[in-house]
Amino acid sequence: MAKTTPAQFVQEVRQEVAKVTWPTRKETMVSTAMVFLMVILAALFFFLVDEILAVGMRLIFGFGG
Repeated sequence: MAKTTPAQFVQEVRQEVAKVTWPTRKETMVSTAMVFLMVILAALFFFLVDEILAVGMRLIFGFGG
């Protein structure tokens, strides 16, 4: 395995960073909004499932949260 000098390493890192296609501000905002939307939908789904299960437990066992 070839040894790399620190200067060569920094040069290679800069070359790789130059190849990166960075998202635009609009793409970042849309992606962020979609993440928040999916988090809200997942939270609502699990809340509803939890409530349904709690009602079922109360009906079956006569107790529950």
